[in-house]
Amino acid sequence: MEPAILIITLLCGLLVSKVGLPPLIGYLGAGFVLFTFGIQDSSLPLLKQLADLGVTLLLFSIGLKLDLKSLFKAEVLATSSIHLVGSILFFIPVLKLLGMAGLEQLEGYSLNQLLLISFALSFSSTVFAVKVIEDNGDMKSLYGRVAIGILIMQDIFAVVFLTISKGDIPSIWALGLLLLPFTRPLIYKVFDRVGHSEMLVLFGLVMALVVGAWLFEAVGLKPDLGALIIGILLAGHAKSSELAKSMYYFKELFLVAFFLTIGLNGLPTWSDIGLAAILVLLVPVKIVMFIYLLTRFKLRSRTSLLASFNLGNYSEFGLIVAAVAAHKGWLPASWLIIIAVALSISFLFAAPLNTSVNKIYQRFQRHLVKMEKHPLHPEDRQIKIGNPRFLIFGMGRIGSGAYDELRLRFDGEILGIEHKQELVDFHRTQGRNVVQGDAGDTDFWEKLERAPNLELVLLAIPHHVGNLFAVEQLKKLNYEGKISAIVQYTEDADALKAAGVDTAYNLYEAAGAGFVDHVIYELLDENQEQVNRADKEANESKAANESASTSSV
Repeated sequence: MEPAILIITLLCGLLVSKVGLPPLIGYLGAGFVLFTFGIQDSSLPLLKQLADLGVTLLLFSIGLKLDLKSLFKAEVLATSSIHLVGSILFFIPVLKLLGMAGLEQLEGYSLNQLLLISFALSFSSTVFAVKVIEDNGDMKSLYGRVAIGILIMQDIFAVVFLTISKGDIPSIWALGLLLLPFTRPLIYKVFDRVGHSEMLVLFGLVMALVVGAWLFEAVGLKPDLGALIIGILLAGHAKSSELAKSMYYFKELFLVAFFLTIGLNGLPTWSDIGLAAILVLLVPVKIVMFIYLLTRFKLRSRTSLLASFNLGNYSEFGLIVAAVAAHKGWLPASWLIIIAVALSISFLFAAPLNTSVNKIYQRFQRHLVKMEKHPLHPEDRQIKIGNPRFLIFGMGRIGSGAYDELRLRFDGEILGIEHKQELVDFHRTQGRNVVQGDAGDTDFWEKLERAPNLELVLLAIPHHVGNLFAVEQLKKLNYEGKISAIVQYTEDADALKAAGVDTAYNLYEAAGAGFVDHVIYELLDENQEQVNRADKEANESKAANESASTSSV
């Protein structure tokens, strides 16, 4: 039976990918398909364990990339708190009215039961949003950081509820976890010594599953909370980004199991599907509420829309809340299936919405801009680029290296564009002309001042989608200069050239050529011999000319 599970899951993922939707929707569908063949969640305990591992590693990965200070910013803390209360206050009367209208699943419910359901429906999917934001390469963008921060706050609210719902008071030993920050120097020393291969991955698994999940569970706290906190503890290390990349495919694989288990919870009745569809029709209210709140905290309308669309769905944590409530007898078990179906349908609508977000924004931009509150957020204001000759998008190691080489070889102003403020500050201390901006932001391109002397644009953005989008925007601005981009895969280079890039450099191929150049010009004696030989030939030629001149005289 296990081979059939793998094959059906793969086929469903491929089928959904073919129509431009995220594979995770196919995995949800695979769960329902498998259930029709008599396979249930309870019959696959290993799958459930893998699903739990996926969620644990997801929160650990989020922690690795999280700036703890960002959780206390008004646009995150206040928005998540107000939205939670507002959603509950919205859902309770709506659910009550649906029950009064004759929906049997909601008839005769007490206020406490409606409160539980509303609480479960108030959450947005961490798994879905993080995956979409990661796939777009926007984890460090402003909207990505705000959305992730709100999701983390929601997860904390859910974890608090789950901890209280256990009815168990955490062990007195839980107070010992307050000493974890003092162990950071020791953990960092181990982190420094694990290298860059399988030891790094093993270290990550130990930190997430043992020091994080197991240790927290042992003292009566949620294991997922432990994984998140340990991830945050490691976030300040220089190798945290490398660890996150090393853990990426483990997390992605285990999350496949998570989506399968949702579908394996059971097939809904037609009335369940009808109620789930009604709940999905209420998702736009959540989105509008997010947009309104984020613009109140001075984010631009586009930033607010991007973050809100990623949050416009129902959550796996809501499903977990419903499961706990059903297990405790607080809610009928049917609500687990209803929320699972609503979750699945919300994903189906959220995926194309996020794909089309820029088109939607451009269509409604005139109305959305009216919601903005000025002065805008310091990280979300218009930037001025001046009149550069060379423009570099992405000031990581490759972008900064290109900047220095251009400065060495050519005259004219060079400008770097980087969306990470900490990198912008660093480059400025190094004497580089760098400003903050997001090349994936259509507003950035619309507000971009024309630079008549611009000759060359270098795209050093570390993800293909960002580079491709930048090329499209440059063409819309009728830019006629040269464009060069970096790629990791040959097919990416073909796509960029088709879009209008003049030259695309494969990172791995270019690295080999650069390495040889370095060896020849910096290390090998042959280089000096070539220089000496050239000087000798020049001197001999000069002597021959002088001799010829003497003979003619």
